[in-house]
Amino acid sequence: MSESSATTVYLVIGSLHLTIALWKASALVRSPSLGLGLQVATHGLGGIVYVVASPFGYRSLGSATGQPWFPTLPIYLGILLCFGTQHLLTILWTPSRSDQPSRVPRQIVAWAVAYGISFAVMVVAFVTTDFGGPADPLKFNTDEVHHPQVQVFLAVFLTMLTCGTVHTWRRTRRARADDKAIMHSVRWYGRSMLVTSGYVVCSAPAAAAAALGHHQLDDVGVLGSAFGVVGSIMTCYGVSGAALSKWLGERRDIAVLQPLWDLVVAGVDQELSLGAGQRRPDHRQASAGPGRSKPNRFFNVRWTLHRRVIEILDGIRQLERRAWISDLPTQAVESLHDEAMKTDALRSRLGLGRKGLSPHELEAAVTAAVLRDAVERLQAAGSDGAAPAASGGPVLFAPGKKTPAAQERTRLVRVARALRSPLVESSLQVVHSAREGEGVPGTRAAAL
Repeated sequence: MSESSATTVYLVIGSLHLTIALWKASALVRSPSLGLGLQVATHGLGGIVYVVASPFGYRSLGSATGQPWFPTLPIYLGILLCFGTQHLLTILWTPSRSDQPSRVPRQIVAWAVAYGISFAVMVVAFVTTDFGGPADPLKFNTDEVHHPQVQVFLAVFLTMLTCGTVHTWRRTRRARADDKAIMHSVRWYGRSMLVTSGYVVCSAPAAAAAALGHHQLDDVGVLGSAFGVVGSIMTCYGVSGAALSKWLGERRDIAVLQPLWDLVVAGVDQELSLGAGQRRPDHRQASAGPGRSKPNRFFNVRWTLHRRVIEILDGIRQLERRAWISDLPTQAVESLHDEAMKTDALRSRLGLGRKGLSPHELEAAVTAAVLRDAVERLQAAGSDGAAPAASGGPVLFAPGKKTPAAQERTRLVRVARALRSPLVESSLQVVHSAREGEGVPGTRAAAL
């Protein structure tokens, strides 16, 4: 890898670390904790280290201090401190079941003391070395290892890096935590540490051979930095991956829910939208489409998703209160599904598997048919929106009335996916035929 390419890669990774550090710092301000503090330190140090370790940053700092090799000291101390904080963070997050409450703090203190002693030895060894000649940012381990002090410096550095990465990896393998986000980070921390140990595997033999005057492995030592780069990327994903996956899932669900929102909010009463900027006094005009909302799927995504769910539920309740819910779609979907399980041709036409729909999927299809039927009848009622004649009986509710609030999002996503399914389309044809004939015809015949 050329120095210009290495500079680009290092600066990109440094920017990634610093971005995560700022993100975690904002969370630390809102909710101070040792875990967040260690994350801010880890990624703040990681970002600074990568900026300084880039060939451009290395030569710039060396030129500014008048000591070409000086940047090596803050870089190596920063690397060890960065991985040390990850090590301590993993101990904090993953206490063993057999650990006494006081054991974890003692472990953290013991490892912190070990890292502190290592820093002191490395500083003394480095400042007492008389470096000479030009500096190659990527080949310090092999170019300067002929100095006894550098041998001590590298021995301490590589030993502590090995102990920290391997211990962290082993600990994460046994880790168990109730918080899924923490477990996601812990797992990826462990993997990143295992990959980072590849730096030691490459650097140690290359430095040992160079100390004996053999430089055939110098390029292998340079290759070790690639393991550090990959390990850093994995660490960043460990911290941000769970949040990113959740954000992407929320964006996806907002898009999936849009047709359902159009049906029971824009198609029932635009006033149901909590922040609609294009409200219209006549809710039946919503079927025309121009006033439908396009939600923001980049900022405040979780709030937007929650708002969408609330608005959809309000629309469903509105249909229930106005007595537009009918049990005909429920009967049609269930009957057609049962008939399809007995007839291969019908099952294939409806796109059903051999086992049919699961209970949750069948409920979603029923709900989709009920809501589409209710909105169609509401819009067909005209400007007065009079309730149907059968509304004198008991109020009917859409399926899923007793769904726990925490499960509403998942349920409504299933309903939204079922809105245009062949089973729902065929069931509504059955309902239309039933109303036209004022009876309930055979479901299979109507569907075909």
